[in-house]
Amino acid sequence: MILITGATGNIGTALVRELHARGIDLRVLVRDPARAAGLPKRIERAVGDLNVRATLAAAFAGIEKLFLLTQGIGTDQAANAIAAAHTAGVTHIVFISSYSVLTDPLPAMARWHHAREALLEASGIPTTVLRPTGFMTNAFEWLPTLAEGGFVIDAVGPGRLAPIDPADIAAVAARILTTPGHEGKAYAPTGSESLTIAEQVHILAAAIGRPIAIRTAAGPDEIVRSRFPNGAAPELAAAIIEGLRLMREDTAGFRTDDVRMLLGREASTFATWCARNAPMFQRAVDHRQE
Repeated sequence: MILITGATGNIGTALVRELHARGIDLRVLVRDPARAAGLPKRIERAVGDLNVRATLAAAFAGIEKLFLLTQGIGTDQAANAIAAAHTAGVTHIVFISSYSVLTDPLPAMARWHHAREALLEASGIPTTVLRPTGFMTNAFEWLPTLAEGGFVIDAVGPGRLAPIDPADIAAVAARILTTPGHEGKAYAPTGSESLTIAEQVHILAAAIGRPIAIRTAAGPDEIVRSRFPNGAAPELAAAIIEGLRLMREDTAGFRTDDVRMLLGREASTFATWCARNAPMFQRAVDHRQE
């Protein structure tokens, strides 16, 4: 039995569907069962919260493998999951970290990921760490400004990134969870192309058949607001600004062939992702024009 955390998110949903299609016994951990209504009905649901250790025992009971995706800052969620995994006798954890842990010096966001990796290593539970680059789905953060003004805010200028489709991360995780020999290893799955924000916007505009303007971010406050319209904790906001500054300085763009190595195919392109999600962006732009 495999337990999937983050099962209603971009990676988790794709992973659940892929493993379910293979006939793998699954259980998903959810805080709100209503959010899992769209998942296949045969999959077990367990209600629990990684922030509250006392809620995890039943969800972890009988679990052999764990897909662990934590959110927010700090290490509490990881520590709670590791404790529950120890009690349940989990034999393998696949953990989602970040490629940022490979940078030197470590920015704040990377330090949180690094600390979580350290907890897993100290736990003694065999673990595989995935360190992906930024997700293609981060482009959904452009929807509010597209709907309001038909533009995208560019906070990284010449910086390049090889964004990855979360479905590719899910496919990699499924491979690792269902084949032997990955324990104790770390992989850094990335997209196949290193792109600037401007290049990504041009690809999206071609996919939706609509013009999209690009506007340089006015300052740190606008950058944080574009990602967290309702505001972000000061510590998180500072980490976002620091991370974007480092991205701006990376004009080469971190990229690996780990997806091809693990799956035997190239990682999905940003153009493919845009074509698949074009209707959502078209509606946003057309809403402005109404």
